[in-house]
Amino acid sequence: MHNVIIADTSVLIALTNINELEILQKVYKTIAITPEVLNEFGETIPKWIKVEEVKDRKKIDILKLELDKGEASSLALAIEKNNCLLIIDERKGRKIAKRIGLNIIGLLGVLIKAKEQNIFSEIKPILEKLEKVDFRISQELKSRILKRIAENE
Repeated sequence: MHNVIIADTSVLIALTNINELEILQKVYKTIAITPEVLNEFGETIPKWIKVEEVKDRKKIDILKLELDKGEASSLALAIEKNNCLLIIDERKGRKIAKRIGLNIIGLLGVLIKAKEQNIFSEIKPILEKLEKVDFRISQELKSRILKRIAENE
């Protein structure tokens, strides 16, 4: 189990858009975000989401050369924490996070984990709700997720 779970803005927005933000709490109990992510998110956050400042602001500046503020600050915070998990979906951010050795998961991975923990009975309706709010999921990936879930039941 990871000590700290850090979320990037896109995960918060996607789950808020389908009224399912509490999935994060059910899977992880507490989530950390940076002030930059809070600002990008632009909504009131529940008490189980904690805002943490990045101590070394230079890390954010360096990462901002390739990423937006929220992603850069999320990665910088993850670098500062021991044994953390970063929830991030953007391809460029994931690539950089992997390159520097961070543990990452995307929103779809979180949903698979939630399904495996029986937080909801079916994943397909949630995937469909995400597609309706323009969260991009390829049909191939959607099929692979549904096949994996079916095999585990």
